[in-house]
Amino acid sequence: MSRFKVFVYGTLKRNEPNHNWLSDTNNGNSKYLGEGTTLQKYPLIIGTRYNVPFLLDKAGVGNNVIGEIYDIDEKMLSNLDILEDCPNFYERSVIPIKMNTVELDCWTYFIKRFKDELLLKEMLVSYSNKGSHNLPYAERYLRDPSYDFRSEILRTGRSDFRGSQ
Repeated sequence: MSRFKVFVYGTLKRNEPNHNWLSDTNNGNSKYLGEGTTLQKYPLIIGTRYNVPFLLDKAGVGNNVIGEIYDIDEKMLSNLDILEDCPNFYERSVIPIKMNTVELDCWTYFIKRFKDELLLKEMLVSYSNKGSHNLPYAERYLRDPSYDFRSEILRTGRSDFRGSQ
């Protein structure tokens, strides 16, 4: 069975609200490898009225983001894709992550088609739900099901169309 390395930077980290996704063996297999840092700078922000952490796909902007690296199986990767609504909302990419003195290629979840104004938000080095930002994450069961927070994040319009026309 295939194994994958994944870099998590938000609510999937240990002691964060969605870590149970990684620790629940019904979702697949995962093993914590350690803390890692992105080799490139990226904007890590908190957005929407639900205070969700997002990593924006804008290399060279923001900070070298600190997160956690896990070794996971295909079932876990598939379940993380479901949690992150990949590829409809988040999109997965492989990026280099530094762990101690080693460089690892890890999957991570980005927002690629984000609204430009998100780059005006405070950019974090590391996310903690209980951080000094005072923006606690609203778990899904607390959210208004009729409200689509994705409209606050994703660009819409003609510039989003990919491929030939």
